[in-house]
Amino acid sequence: MALRHEPTARQLRLAAELRRLRDEAGLTARDAAALLGVSPPQISQIEAGLTGVSEKRLRRLAANYACSDGDLVDALVDMATDRTQGWWEEYRGVLPAAYCDLAELDHHATFRHDVAVLHVPGLFQTEEYARALFAYMNPEFPETEVQLRVDHRMKRKVVVEGPTPMSYETVIHEAALRISVAGRAATRAQLARILDMSEAGHVTVRVIPFALDDFAGAGSTMVYLGGAVPRLDTVVRDAPHGTAFVDSAAQLEHFRMLFRRVKAASLPPEQSRDLIHELAKEL
Repeated sequence: MALRHEPTARQLRLAAELRRLRDEAGLTARDAAALLGVSPPQISQIEAGLTGVSEKRLRRLAANYACSDGDLVDALVDMATDRTQGWWEEYRGVLPAAYCDLAELDHHATFRHDVAVLHVPGLFQTEEYARALFAYMNPEFPETEVQLRVDHRMKRKVVVEGPTPMSYETVIHEAALRISVAGRAATRAQLARILDMSEAGHVTVRVIPFALDDFAGAGSTMVYLGGAVPRLDTVVRDAPHGTAFVDSAAQLEHFRMLFRRVKAASLPPEQSRDLIHELAKEL
């Protein structure tokens, strides 16, 4: 089997989980290879995401690692055998890999929690808002590059607008609602878009008002995606040199706690809608 040159984030996550299971079992890659009847380099390639693994081999590995979590093993098998060619594949090699990886993670997520402090969450953005944002953040880009990113962002909304939407909960700071990214008319349209989406049964919108005392969460912007089992959750954060996918157990628990704290500090959904209505009236 030919080695992959650029494993996707989902393929790398599967590889990392198999490596963690081996580490938890106290086995070396050489031990695992002997138990499976393959060469040590083959185990290394699997654990680096450079090659796939069949269901049969994956279940044998899990048994050798004494993994008794059947739900986790089944979820890993689904990841290993999934052959989905989603809409995002048309952008692979055209946009940075993180764009496709995030769209793929969205597609497979069981739920999504966002915390937005400076900008409206991407899944809520209007086309005009997204275009202004991409153009401002990348002033050297020609219009064709900006449009590619806008088109990709608009297509990503299928996970909340499509026929089988996922559960989506977001906490938005008032700052993100007030910052006029694309002018007053565009801001008014953007607020109307958020209000429309907040009425959907699978969507929950909460707002953190400026008036809130003792809120120190300005650095809390994040995307939290639910996996098939909690161990396979993923946090997506903006990093200095691109997008970071966080999946260690300790970090996942940290961000679960952080989301609970930010959510507890926010207004209830109905009061949040009232505040957004007031902001729209001011425009």
